This record gives sequence, structure tokens and C-alpha cells, in this order.
Amino acid sequence: MGEIVVGLASSHAFALREPDRWDATRQMSRGFYKQRYGAEPPERPEIDSETTEANQDRYGPLGTALANIRQRMQDLRPDTLILLGDDQDENFLEDNLPQFAIFTGEQIMPGRRGMDQIEERTYRCDSALAKGILDYMVEDGFDLASSNRLGDDRLKSHAHTQILGFLELDPQVAILPIFVNAHLPAPTPKRCLEFGQGLRRAIEAQQDGKRVAIYGSGGLSHFPPDFPFREYSGPGGYGWIDVDFDRAMIDNMASGRGSELAKLTSADLFRSGNMETRQWITLMGAMGDIPPAELVYEPFFRGIMGMAAGSWEPGKALAGSARS
Repeated sequence: MGEIVVGLASSHAFALREPDRWDATRQMSRGFYKQRYGAEPPERPEIDSETTEANQDRYGPLGTALANIRQRMQDLRPDTLILLGDDQDENFLEDNLPQFAIFTGEQIMPGRRGMDQIEERTYRCDSALAKGILDYMVEDGFDLASSNRLGDDRLKSHAHTQILGFLELDPQVAILPIFVNAHLPAPTPKRCLEFGQGLRRAIEAQQDGKRVAIYGSGGLSHFPPDFPFREYSGPGGYGWIDVDFDRAMIDNMASGRGSELAKLTSADLFRSGNMETRQWITLMGAMGDIPPAELVYEPFFRGIMGMAAGSWEPGKALAGSARS
């Protein structure tokens, strides 16, 4: 039977850049907002209380957690990395927008978007495992969409490509992209948890004995330039971070109660800027209610995000490394 050897999750975008690059990156981001809405958004007042030097210090534990994730992938050498990410008008557009989709092709090359610097490299995909998961989950009651070819033969979703660039995977590790929609309407937190549980059953039902890593890419709370502000009536705006909401979620995961996140609603995620946290919730379903081996959270207004990184391994519990 197949085996999940590790569950990993992290923010992407600003979180994968050093703090000394955030101001310049934020100004480019504000420019994208202007292109969309006609004027640059005001800077958050909380930025005045942050300095690059202080952010470097606070970023230290997060940077260490990210480095540990990369090292763990190198040490474990799983057969396959299942990469959970959303899609923001990149691979899937409004003419075909599935709630859950799995890529069943044999290879893919990352695409570029905006500020991303992605290596021109073809990744081998685990088509056999993807088809096995697809067959199992459809039979298990999940209407999982599939695609064996993406437009231009490119994986364009930055939630996937940025993590691939960050991990620098060994060529022997195959990848398997899964898409979890974050556009409204989107799967509820409860359905995301159930999908993760079904994904685990599907992996364990395979007879190939593959060792699988799962990575949830996205979050935590953030309001970037492509957030659907015209549909939003909550307290947030460009660059806001719902720190209290983030910390409540982190506390649940840190104490091994990730399934509690299924009690949230889609409205909760939208109001707090946590639409991408569906990837984390899906991962919690796959891993079950076990405490993390490592989990770090910090909000950075200069980086317009609540940033987090964590890892979950059976039998390897948190030992004082959580920070919120």
C-alpha cells in the first residue's frame, strides 16, 4: 500500500523572499493593484512600526522552517510529491473552473508569471499514481476533475511553480499537481478536510507501495492586488492581515486539532483573506489530527501576508518550535 511519509505546508510569494526585498516587491504589487483598480492603494499604517532589520530577526524562525522543509524533502527522498495549490486565472479560467482537479499527464514545465523566476525545467509527473487516485476518489464519492494536458503544456499556477522553484527537487522525485479552487464559490473548509481524508485513503489503497509527500501551498491571511475587492464587504483591504484569525488556526494545528478548521465557513475564509488556506485544511485531512513536527507563524505588513510554514510526520511531534 502507498504511504504518506510527510505533510508540508507554507505560504509562498513574499514568504519565499528575504525581508530586504519586500518593500520593492510591495511597490510592484501596488502597481498591479493600480492597473486593476485605477489607483494605488494606501500603505497600511502598521508598516511604520516595522523595520527591515526587525523583520529580518522575526523572519529568522520562518526562514529556518522553510529551510527545514527543503532539507526534509532531500532527506526523505519520497517517490512522489503531491503539490496542493489553487489557481488564479492561470491554468483554469472561468470557461472551465473545477473545484478539485488532478493533473494526470506524464510531464510538465513550469510557466512564468509576473515577478516569478522559474527554472526552465521539465518535471516528471506520476501519471500512474494520479490515475489511481482519480479512479479511487471518483468511486469514493468525489467528483474530481482531471486533465492530462494544460494549456501550452505549462503549469502556470504560481501556488505550484513557486514551491517547485523553492524546493529544488531531486529529478528522481516525481510531482503530482492537484488544484483546490479558491475562487468564489469554492469548496467549504469541511469539504476540503473530507477531500484530504479521501486523498489519504486513495494513496493507501494503491498497491505500488510508493512513499508520498504532500505539500499545501498558500496562505495565510493576505489581501493582494488580485483579491476580489469588488465582492468584498469585510474589514480588510490591500495589505491587511487578520492576525487573530491566523493565530486561532495555527493554535488548532499546533495542538493536533487540525480537523477543527472544518468548522469554519467559506465566508470566514473570505472575510479574513484566508481563501488559500483551503490547501492547509486539505493537508490536515490527509495527515489526521497529529501535532506538527514544526510550525511557525509571523505576520509581516511590509510583506502584506501572515506567513507560515510547517511539517507533519507520523510519530514526530512538535517540541517547542511553534511561534505565534
